[in-house]
Order: sequence, then C-alpha cells, then structure tokens
Amino acid sequence: MEKINISKDKLNRIQNFLNKTIEDKVVAGASCLVLKSGEELGYYEAGLRDVERKLPITRDTIFRMFSMSKPITSIAVMQLMENGLIDLGDPVSQYLPGFKNQRCYKDGKITSVTEEMTIKNLLDMTSGLCYPGENNDTEKITSDFVNEAGKKLHTPDEMTTYDLMNELGKIPLAFEPGEKWNYSFSADVLGAIVEVASGMKYSEYLRKNIFEPLEMFDTDFYVPADKQERLARAYDTDGVEFKEFTGENLLIQSRMEERPKFESGGAGLSSTIDDYSKICTMLLNNGEYKGKRILHPETIRFMTMGSLNERQRSCIGNWNYLNGYTYGNLLRVLKYPGEAVSIGVQGEYGWDGWLGVYVSNIPEYDMTILYMQQKPNTGTTDVVNKLRNIIFSSIYKENA
Repeated sequence: MEKINISKDKLNRIQNFLNKTIEDKVVAGASCLVLKSGEELGYYEAGLRDVERKLPITRDTIFRMFSMSKPITSIAVMQLMENGLIDLGDPVSQYLPGFKNQRCYKDGKITSVTEEMTIKNLLDMTSGLCYPGENNDTEKITSDFVNEAGKKLHTPDEMTTYDLMNELGKIPLAFEPGEKWNYSFSADVLGAIVEVASGMKYSEYLRKNIFEPLEMFDTDFYVPADKQERLARAYDTDGVEFKEFTGENLLIQSRMEERPKFESGGAGLSSTIDDYSKICTMLLNNGEYKGKRILHPETIRFMTMGSLNERQRSCIGNWNYLNGYTYGNLLRVLKYPGEAVSIGVQGEYGWDGWLGVYVSNIPEYDMTILYMQQKPNTGTTDVVNKLRNIIFSSIYKENA
C-alpha cells in the first residue's frame, strides 16, 4: 500500500513565491493554507490587507468570498434534499412563482420553454440564466435588471433575496434549461429556494445548519463593526501602484457594513481562511466534522461527481483554467487531468471567487488547498496555477 507524504522543504517554497508575488505588485496581499486529513501542512502569508494603513495580511483576515459562496449553497441544498424538503427534479416555479411560464430565446426569437427549469439545472449551471454582460440578449436584460436593483441598495426599497429572484425569473432565458452550461445567477436562485423550503431567512439557515456546527464564527453576509479592521480591501494594480476597488459587483456591498436584504447564495459571503477550511475538512471527512454530521457520505459522493454531459461540458472550454474539468452541484470537478493547465489529480473539486479566492479538495490525497487574495476580476489566476504546481510537486509516495 502506498502512503502519501509531503516534502516540507519543497512545500515551503510557497513562502518565497508569495513574497515575490507581493514584491512584483501582482496583488497587495495573499495567504495560502495546505491541509492533509484536516491537519495543517503549511500556512503562508505575505503583503497587506490595507495598503494605505499598512495593515498586514494575518491569519484572521476576512476576505469576500464572492463565488466561493456557491459550494456552501450547494451544501445547504444537499441538506434539504436529505431531509426530504426538496427533490432536485422539482421545477423552480414550485418555490418561486416568478419562474412560472418561462420563456427563452431560440433562433433569435422569444418562445415558451419546452422543459421547466429544475433545481438540478440550477446546481449544474444549465438553467439558461445569465450574469450581467453583453454577449446575448439575456445578459443585456440581466445587466439592466442588476443596475436597477443596485439603485435600491442602502435604501428602504432594497429588494430581498426572495423578491429579487422572483423578478429575475421573468427574464427570458438564453437557452432551454439543460441545453447548455452557462455561469449565472443560478446559485442565488437556490438561496431563495432554501428560504422557501426551510421557512428560514437564508443567513439564518446557514448559521444554524452549517456555520455553528462547523464553528465558523467569522463567516456571514456582512462584517460587523468590531471585525471591520480585519476585512481585506480589494486592489487593482498595474504592477506599479495599487488602486482600491470600492464598487458593488453583483449587488455585493464593498465593505459589507450592513446586513443586506439580498443574501446572495452565489456571491454574498465573507470568511477567513481557517473558517472556510472547516467546510473543506467536513467534505473530505465524508460529511462529518468533530463528531457532527453535516451531510451523509453518499450525499458527498453525489455532490462531488460532476454532472455535465459532453455537450454541456464543451461550453466551459472557453474558460482556459477549466480545461479538463467538468461541473456539477456548484463545483468544478477534474475529469481529465491531462487536459488541465496545472498539475492535478482526477476527482479533485472546488471553486474560486471574483476577487481571487480559491479552493481545491483532493480526495485521493485527503488534501485541501486554499488561497486568498482580493483583486477584482481574477478567479483562478496564474498565481494559483503556480501554487498548485509547487504543492503537487511536493507530494511523493512510498510503500507503507
């Protein structure tokens, strides 16, 4: 039997790499955590969370997760499925009336859908929904929708999760549900479904059923005043100087100072590297954390298998860092390691976020990689791919 070991000397190359990344002003600050079997193999940090005040990145720095909120939403949906509160084949309109009688674009014309959108379509990003953009009519209408909703932020008219998603459902879809894969507001719709099915506000459901059992006390949809100093600022950079980004992308507050009415299941959470690691450890431990059962082992297997057929998977080909991956249940899953742009192992899964946070669980090695930064419009970057190559080349096998 082969035993997986890690060369600590090789793994510690991460620190020099992060130092050089900061020195070259690629990002203002970053941290990286590598775990095996829930135990820390190495933690590394460099740079600043606040450039103007010269405050360093620290282990308890709070980062905006953006799309790394999505795996947590998937966990919530899996719990509801286990408890018989939903079926993944349920039509979305069963929970959100705004999704009744949906229409979609077909050959340049708007027509009624032939198949109703299901919860599974949302989990797999095959719903036909879009994010804001200019590539098609649905993206353009969604952009207008988000801009109008953005005008109501920080006012008494700010829309709730339920109301906002019901209105979203009235926008004609880009394609028939199930026809293609397209990254979208799907996870946000799932957050509203969790509210309806559970009878609880989304943040309340997550706190009671995920965050408190996992002892995630720094994870929420806002950052209270006594924690604000720990929240990393986001910076654009031209390689010479940093400029703070203070926009409210996808209706997410820049400083997250207020409890939002719209609790975004796709982008709304903030967390620390240690808090998020507990999600990862629970998943790798077949749904259990410190004796507390969050999900059943069979649910974990289902959740992390990848769901796309080859026609749907072909739609992710223009995302270069997803070469070799499939997708399902709000997670990328490595299916063909030889097609990937960095070293990897079949079956590893995870996701990233718009400000550059990144997670990967590697079941074969019982290992987690977490990387945190706050730089707009990044996701999985070449920094992450280089880190992955350092980490995977630190692994060696020997006979037990």
